[in-house]
Amino acid sequence: QVQLVESGGGSVQAGGSLRLSCAASGRVLSSWIQGWFRQAPGKEREFVALIRWRGGSALYADSVKGRFTISKYNGENTVYLQMNSLKPEDTAVYYCAVGPQYETNHRLYKYWGQGTQVTVAS
Repeated sequence: QVQLVESGGGSVQAGGSLRLSCAASGRVLSSWIQGWFRQAPGKEREFVALIRWRGGSALYADSVKGRFTISKYNGENTVYLQMNSLKPEDTAVYYCAVGPQYETNHRLYKYWGQGTQVTVAS
């Protein structure tokens, strides 16, 4: 079993920055993938970014490429999502998840955090 806890959400003005954290406990296999997803009211959950649990090989949605950075440091059980140049359309609940496949489809992820709200005011 794996537990994930997100933190770092909040409210910012457009152009601002936030850093989300996702702390994992339990048995996360080094081969697994850590993903960030978001869901705005009335919309489908969408992929934001992912990284291999052992590091490297990050992948981003086109909508956040160049503005968001996913990272994980060796020896830590926490994955970060640095979000810069935030836009009102980034407003959503952000979720972290882990799963065995290098995929952007949220349905393929096995464990999920509770989510953290990010609100960007124009």
